Amino acid sequence: MKHRLRGLAWGAMLVLGPSAAGVAAAGSDYPDKPIRLVVPFPPGGITDQLARDVGHALANRLHQPVLVENRPGAGGNIGATTVARAPGDGYTLLFGTFGTLAVNKSLYDKPGYDALKDLAPVGAVAYLPNVLLVHPSVPAKNVGELIVLAKKSPGRLTYGSFGNGSSAHLAGELLAHMAGIDITHVPYKGSAAAMTDLLGGRLTMMFDSIPTALPMVRDRRARALAVTTEARSEQLPDVPTVASTVPDYELTAWFGIAAPAATPKSIIDRLNTELVAALKEPSFRQKLSSQGAVAFASTSTQFGSYIHNQYEKWDKVIKTANIRLD
Repeated sequence: MKHRLRGLAWGAMLVLGPSAAGVAAAGSDYPDKPIRLVVPFPPGGITDQLARDVGHALANRLHQPVLVENRPGAGGNIGATTVARAPGDGYTLLFGTFGTLAVNKSLYDKPGYDALKDLAPVGAVAYLPNVLLVHPSVPAKNVGELIVLAKKSPGRLTYGSFGNGSSAHLAGELLAHMAGIDITHVPYKGSAAAMTDLLGGRLTMMFDSIPTALPMVRDRRARALAVTTEARSEQLPDVPTVASTVPDYELTAWFGIAAPAATPKSIIDRLNTELVAALKEPSFRQKLSSQGAVAFASTSTQFGSYIHNQYEKWDKVIKTANIRLD
């Protein structure tokens, strides 16, 4: 298994999860009270909405309320630390993200927890495809031409992101690292502000989620050069991948569920089985799709391997770019 969950085909293949015997071992009394699902970001964003959808689906299958609790702050570290320090009894779970599960360990000197040691992976949930956008005035019509342009003018091309250490920031750093170019990062406090400057011609380019970018692309206020996933997106079928020009390039903002490290395997297996079953339901997959997310599932072991590989990948990028957050 390399950096990506190739066996899962990013949603095309849903694993069956643990055996019935493993689920039974969890005991007929679990769960016998509400489960707390901690979201390490504020209410209203895509992470919060996806968590509420997943919580609702799990509540229906587990026959117990799944209560979403927002614990924002420090790039997700506060919420993740809350779960890492909670009892390992299956009643406190983390709705984890690309950042909290694989990146923050490298970005922060003292995140408050170690995602690889203090949290137990339950299963993957979904990912958000991103797209590389440029202002229409930029002469590059594809990634190859953009790279040539960047090499002619080192440091002059700018790319916006919704914050230092965000997936959009790392997408740009990965491109710079793999293509051997020098581009200038301009951080914003949110994607809306970055998009405003891109549309106004004050930025050369930016990476953003496809659902956010689609209206701008359709109105020709921004040009989509490439998607950051391994395969083309159904939402932008005519737009190639970055990897078609820069082999092995890949970035997705992904989500999954984790529990305190001491949580018994029997409970992890039960949760994984119900999560996978929910992700196989067409209505639930459609609900995720309506928000621009692509459902994909895994065993807890597969998800753990994926998190570890993602950590190793982004740790190299972060160290090469010398990105540190206090």
